[in-house]
Amino acid sequence: MSVVLPKGRDLPHGGDLLVSSLINHGVRRAFGLPGIQLDPLFDALARQDVINFTPARHEQAVTYMADGFARATGRPGVGIVVPGPGVLNALAGLSTAYACRTPVLLICGQIEREIIGSGRGALHEIPDQTGMLRSLTRWHGMAFSPAELPSLIGEAFAALEAGQGPAALEVPVDVLHQIANEETITAPTPVPQTKYPVAYRIDEALQLVRKAQRPLLIAGGGCCDPVSASLLTQSAELLRAPVIVTENGKGAISHSHELAFERSAYRHLLENADLVVALGTRFVDLDGKDLPTRQAELLIVNTDPAVLERQPEQVHTLQHDVTDLLAELVESDCDLPPHKGWETDELANAHEFVREQQAQIAPQLAYLEVIRQHIPDDGIVVGEYTQVGYAASFAYPCRSPHDFIWPGYQGTLGYGFATAIGAAIGNNETVICITGDGGFSWTMEELSTLARERPPLITIIFNDGHYGNVQRIQRQLYAGREIATELTNPDYMRLSEAFGIESERISSAQELANALRRAIHLKKPKIIEVIVGEFPSPWHLGWG
Repeated sequence: MSVVLPKGRDLPHGGDLLVSSLINHGVRRAFGLPGIQLDPLFDALARQDVINFTPARHEQAVTYMADGFARATGRPGVGIVVPGPGVLNALAGLSTAYACRTPVLLICGQIEREIIGSGRGALHEIPDQTGMLRSLTRWHGMAFSPAELPSLIGEAFAALEAGQGPAALEVPVDVLHQIANEETITAPTPVPQTKYPVAYRIDEALQLVRKAQRPLLIAGGGCCDPVSASLLTQSAELLRAPVIVTENGKGAISHSHELAFERSAYRHLLENADLVVALGTRFVDLDGKDLPTRQAELLIVNTDPAVLERQPEQVHTLQHDVTDLLAELVESDCDLPPHKGWETDELANAHEFVREQQAQIAPQLAYLEVIRQHIPDDGIVVGEYTQVGYAASFAYPCRSPHDFIWPGYQGTLGYGFATAIGAAIGNNETVICITGDGGFSWTMEELSTLARERPPLITIIFNDGHYGNVQRIQRQLYAGREIATELTNPDYMRLSEAFGIESERISSAQELANALRRAIHLKKPKIIEVIVGEFPSPWHLGWG
């Protein structure tokens, strides 16, 4: 597939080659904003009918939407922004994709090749744009001629498909304008996989797992593709080992499984574990500190060398795809001792412990239970760092990895709404966004995008009139003094009406049940504002 060239022009320019390359790699949706350094690219987009383009109202939303689209569909999300301020605005979403290893490709404009780095003050020039992008991506490239574009796009997609996280491609404005002439268009070059020394080979890791009497599995985002999730459940059943899911690993094993636990069970289960196996996770708490293991040995399996290299000598590490390790475990014919695994009453006690812990946040749970009861089987919840959203990260029951999207350790306010728009555009079923009046204000200009695209997105705004978490911390730690936490909000009903979006204001979980039934039946956008007071703190419950 290719872009139709204008009448009178026989050869493609850089913009044509870039769009054709995206089409050839299966891109059917892109998000972005136009600008003068991208004019040839957008003209090429206008001359094709394969890629559906969604214009956002702010570059921060571009990368969030691409992230949501990627996580809802399993396909790379593509964002397009101008250089300088456009790139800077997009970095918050790019950092979230980096934290969650989401396959997002950010295509960035750049000033003309010969003046990059000269500090002349060209429109949208900033110092070391390349360095900024490299620090937040797993692959970066820059095109110095139109002929390089197909190869660079091939490299970018190879990196995205390797599952390591986002990629960025800078394209100077003169490269987009330049006619390709008779230059040889290079073929895609596979990205070489770097090999790092590891402390354990895969057979040694398997031996360690097999000999454990009470192994405890920790499943992170690296376990969330469908194959890994299936193998994880099979492995847990084979070992009769409980599985604790991190916030990015939710749904890697169905919440209804006897062996499935949220992370609030960790410290309880750790009392009897003799081996902790961390699969596709950084194995740290909210503050980035290593989780305790008490008397248990620790095996960390991860593809990221940075996670492994910081481990102390006594920790067993394996740089490997968790899918391969789990497949080896399931496929191998190992004789497990009769006393292998956890007893039924131990698991029941752990489930009871979780219920007792979660009872401390009963008001948040009431709303989450209503959402779980009413969302369609293929629906998606997008959470944000709001009081109900954070509770969802360890208390919302997930049936599959498709169920829940979370910003990981970036915890970016404003993530929820824009990301949910991208997820809803990519998903065939309802998406529910959990946000607060604080976070929603970051990207509420995207109501315009929502009104134009009209995907089946239900946005629930929990409105307490404050940055609730900050307010609580100030009260508790600073003698009740508060500053900069009170919010001046618009009337969300009138704001929604101005964009032609249906809305409803409620004040209880019971009313939310009725509102969700009506909204899901609509199969189009709806805003539900929930007037709430102060919630009990959920922050101490994450890792039990």
